[in-house]
Order: sequence, then C-alpha cells, then structure tokens
Amino acid sequence: MINIVITVVLFNLLIVIFKFFNKYNVDNLQALIINYVTAGLLGVLNSPKQITFTYLQSSDWLIYALIVGSLFITVFNLYATGTQKVGIAITTVANKMSLVIPVSVALAIYPNASITIYTILAFVFAIVGIYLSSTKNGKLSFDKKYIWLIALVFIGQGIADAVFNYAQQYKIGEGEGPAFFAVLFLMAGLFGTVILLVKSIRKKPQFAFKNIAWGVALGIPNYGTLIYFYKALETSGLHPSVIFPIVSMGVVVLSSLIGIVFYKELLSRSNWIGIACSILAIGLITFF
Repeated sequence: MINIVITVVLFNLLIVIFKFFNKYNVDNLQALIINYVTAGLLGVLNSPKQITFTYLQSSDWLIYALIVGSLFITVFNLYATGTQKVGIAITTVANKMSLVIPVSVALAIYPNASITIYTILAFVFAIVGIYLSSTKNGKLSFDKKYIWLIALVFIGQGIADAVFNYAQQYKIGEGEGPAFFAVLFLMAGLFGTVILLVKSIRKKPQFAFKNIAWGVALGIPNYGTLIYFYKALETSGLHPSVIFPIVSMGVVVLSSLIGIVFYKELLSRSNWIGIACSILAIGLITFF
C-alpha cells in the first residue's frame, strides 16, 4: 500500500509543478520534452541491465514501451489543446474517466479477478467521485464539435494505461523495469521533439533556460511516479482493477486538499460530495 501512497503523492507533486508553468510562462511542450529525457536518463542510470541495441532487440517489451511512450506525449498535447478548446473540467474528466479502459481490460483478461458487490459499488462511487470532484456544480458544457478531442483524450490515456499494465504483467522480466522506463520516456521525448519540429514550421519556437530547468524539475518526480506505480502493480498484492481506481481517487482527494490548503481554492457542494464518494470507494476497496 505504501507504493500506492507514494505514487499519489508524487503525482500531485507533478500537478503542483504544472501550476508553476503558467505562473512563469514556461513553454509546455519544450519543458515536457526535457522532462521525458530527464526521466529516461534516470531509467538508464538505474537499470541493472546494460541497455544495448542487441538487448532491446531481444526484449519482449520493446514494442510496448514505444507505444506507451508515444501515447504519453500525444495525450498530453491533446489534453493541453482540450483545456483551451473545451475547458479544463471536461478534459480532466475525460482523462480521469479513462481508468474504465485499463480496469475493464484487467477484469477481462487477467486471472484472479475477484468481483464482489463491494467491488462494483466501489467502482460506481469512484466514477461518480471523479466526475463530481472535477466539475463545478456537477455540470459540463462544451462545443459539441470538439467531441472528437475529448474522445481521443479518453481513449489515448486509457490505452496507454492498459498497455503499460499488460507489459508489467506479462512482458517485463525481473530487473527489466528501469530499462523499460528508460525506453518509454526517451521515446516520449523523441516523439515530442518531432511534434516541436512540425510546429516550428509554422512558428519558430522561443527557447529559454527556464523551460529546461522546469523540465528537469518535472522529470524527476515523473520518473518516480511511474516507478512506484509499477511497484504497486507488482508487489501490492492487489488486482490491477483495484489499483487504478485507488490511484485515481487518491489523486482527486489529495489534489483537492492541496488546492484548499495552499491555493485557497473554494470547492462547491458537488466537489465535496465527489470527494466523499472517492473516500467511500477507497474504503470499500481497501476493507472489503
């Protein structure tokens, strides 16, 4: 359980760092590329396996690392576009609700899935909690022509999580986790660089040291988040269909508390109901 707690704390640290991006006018894409390169290099340094071309060719997980890495950077850019086109609330809901995909995949194809009435109730409370915690007064309104954008955020994040979980369950051998993460993050950085080059055709990017500095600051906890999430999947003894909702709800609850304490954010009645539903769902999963 400690790995799940650390995952939630580190994920919220990422959210806090992102808030500084707006404050200091940091270029999101440039900082994100540096973030992934930083995380990738940490994976290389922490890998007990020597990451060579021959080793990668013989690995069972290479294609999965490439898929997840490319999806990471793609989904983030879709998320950033979504917040501009349809607003933060609806895009955040789509991103968080994507847990339905990896949970459904886990229940469908992994052994030892124990589905009880408490599991079903917890899942329902989790969905309601995430929705109400991410919206104002429980309502969402947006331009329907951008429904494709919302769908891509939902599907992209869900597929990335499902593929990551599948690789962890069946493809990554003992001691291969850091090498997998190194390739995953470096692929995300490479794909992000391609996106940056394409965008530079229309508008020349302005490079600044602050983008590098904040990218490094983001990359360190980003690497830690994935490492401890991987450990949670590997050693917690809980089924993946349980871990994904717990992490998502933990992020919702802790980020709400951080907003109240440090940013003086005011929560609506529906937000409080959402937090209560999330806590109830965690309790059902944990104790029943």
